[in-house]
Amino acid sequence: MFMFATSWAQTQVKIVTVIESIVPMGMGRSRLIETNETINPAGLTTNRTDGKTSEQGKVDRDEVKVENFSETKLLNLFSGVGINFQNVASNDAVVSTRLTQLLAEGWKIAHVTGGVESNGGQDDGQGIFLTRYILVK
Repeated sequence: MFMFATSWAQTQVKIVTVIESIVPMGMGRSRLIETNETINPAGLTTNRTDGKTSEQGKVDRDEVKVENFSETKLLNLFSGVGINFQNVASNDAVVSTRLTQLLAEGWKIAHVTGGVESNGGQDDGQGIFLTRYILVK
């Protein structure tokens, strides 16, 4: 039991976020993002009990922003006339190469989640497709 608790305490989590723009004509920004530092969430956490709020430590939002992260350029999913399949394949090659590198470093993919953000209104020319890879080691 003690060996299990010790190995569990040493587990690391890494999140790789892929943001692919669906803005046509190269106007958007698509990136693979990895943070290279950690943040202690204690000062960001609010506890609520019996209708009362207590903060563990008040932290300004600017103190939350990390300065040390990697940003790998990707291509936008749309060109001027629609989906650019070459861009999709190129992004797949970049993401799969990076994930292969992480797997070789001993990381395991624990979960993948995705989502799309777009206002969807008339003549909507904005939006992103976001995928988060949660890895453990």
